[in-house]
Amino acid sequence: MRGIFFDEDDARAVVARLVRDGFQADLARERLAGEDDDEDHPWAVTTDAPELVLDVLIDEYDGWLDHPDHDPATPPAPPLVLPTAPKRIKRP
Repeated sequence: MRGIFFDEDDARAVVARLVRDGFQADLARERLAGEDDDEDHPWAVTTDAPELVLDVLIDEYDGWLDHPDHDPATPPAPPLVLPTAPKRIKRP
């Protein structure tokens, strides 16, 4: 799970709280695409805490929960079978 925070102090407080509660937590700078200013990059807190625990801290410290787009353990879906010719609406 990852929580995203724009304030460094809030992100560090969340990491400290998670570690104090017995969870593993890491803090890193999250670089956003197209963002030029290094000072405006948000902070990402990565943890093994349950989503509910992180969600409560996100509400308290005004961040957001970053849901992964997909689970890396699940294999990708097989490719679709597409038609080779256009579908005819009228009879020839």
